[in-house]
Amino acid sequence: MKIALIAHDRKKDLMVKLVGAYKHILEQHELFATGTTGGRIQDETELPVHRFKSGPLGGDQQIGAMISEDALDMVIFLRDPLAAQPHEPDVTALIRLSDVYEIPLATNIGTAEILIRGLEAGFADFREVVHELDHTPLSF
Repeated sequence: MKIALIAHDRKKDLMVKLVGAYKHILEQHELFATGTTGGRIQDETELPVHRFKSGPLGGDQQIGAMISEDALDMVIFLRDPLAAQPHEPDVTALIRLSDVYEIPLATNIGTAEILIRGLEAGFADFREVVHELDHTPLSF
């Protein structure tokens, strides 16, 4: 599975702890992240991460583009709901795209943990079925 990892500034430490705690699960998947978050994850967990630009510099939009191309399977976006974000429209668009394309999205640590544990249990296998259906010609 292809998983995007994004964290606002005050949530970056929490993201690194989350990824470290579930490294044994996440190392089996392809990870993508916005700039600083991805760098911290790489440095502190030694997991390979495809890094995009920083969120305010277009990283959120790059991840949104992957969602719109059905090239991501899950998004973990640890948001800081108490801090104003200069790129809030990009954040809102990313959440909307996740809903439009039916991509599982966690915006807090509780939901993120459930999604990651669900990966291990096979609860996200529906994404593989969706991909198979997308590439199967319909017969009438």
